Amino acid sequence: ICTKRVICRGCTYSVERGLSSSAKHSGVTVTHTRGAAPTHVINDDAENVTALVDGLIEYTRQLMKNSQNHIVAYSGGVDSSLVAALLQQASHDQHNVFAVLGISPAVSQEQIQQAREVASFLNLQLRQVYTTEGSDKMYIENKGKACLACKTHLYESLQAVYRASAESRPNSTLLYNGTNADDLQDPTRVGLIAAHEFGVISPLHRITKQQVRIAARHLNLPNWNAAAAPCLRSRLALGVQATQQHLSMIEKAERFVRTALLQEKLHAASNIRVRMLTNQRAMIEVDEELLSEFSLDTVEQEYFQSLGFSSVSARPFRTGSVAKRWEERAASSDDSGSISMEGADSNSMVTVAAVG
Repeated sequence: ICTKRVICRGCTYSVERGLSSSAKHSGVTVTHTRGAAPTHVINDDAENVTALVDGLIEYTRQLMKNSQNHIVAYSGGVDSSLVAALLQQASHDQHNVFAVLGISPAVSQEQIQQAREVASFLNLQLRQVYTTEGSDKMYIENKGKACLACKTHLYESLQAVYRASAESRPNSTLLYNGTNADDLQDPTRVGLIAAHEFGVISPLHRITKQQVRIAARHLNLPNWNAAAAPCLRSRLALGVQATQQHLSMIEKAERFVRTALLQEKLHAASNIRVRMLTNQRAMIEVDEELLSEFSLDTVEQEYFQSLGFSSVSARPFRTGSVAKRWEERAASSDDSGSISMEGADSNSMVTVAAVG
């Protein structure tokens, strides 16, 4: 068994290969089993959902302590939106809750617009900062640690807001993110190391993504069922450089797929990705039921070529398809902050147990 322990404020995470775990919260239970995708067993009747949300609010209130200001690493996705809503519910003064949106070439204009709309719906104080991971060699190389580089730059930006908001009362500001229990099972999320190093609090670490959506729906968040929208860098196959040009190509290609090919067939939960493989090959991934709805004729192929892609094809959507086998392809390193995932095999899965 290979174990990596990450200690965060208020909780300890043990990452172990090949074990099983169970996460429970207020009558809403999710069980993870070895060698298979997580199985979600959810009892979402009104009483249990109310207990889930009440428990999250109370837990968030405990994490907030008596700090004066609370800053969320905010993307406009359902996780960080729920954290912001919980902080508002738990706070005695909502004016002390801030959302900070990091803006860079890896964040699409559509995602920025969604973040602004959700913040407006929540009456959330939104601050936008430009992050500088695009100048970081580790990020550009995209060899398995780009997420660590990105989150480091993001949390440095949050710290700048932190210092500005805490001028009158040093050490009176806390940082939060939307990391959930499912995220903690993903070995590619090395950004969790940066969160630990910056003392970021994760109020959702005990619940799964599906439970996040249930809680968000209960609180009437408009994005409760929106498809996940990770940064554009996540579309790049390992080793494909994370340059502004590549990120722009992906953003334009995805916009084309959404608006020109599938506009009338999409709904909020539809998954669409344009991956960039080696040699600048484009791979469109969509939910399987959408795959038969469009064809890549000459016009579409010419458009992709005009963006700089060498070819384009399509396949069913798979979460993290270009990051699979990261623990093998990005070999274990002795560098400080790296995660060693030795002894991996195709039938095992990484399980994270949250304690405390």
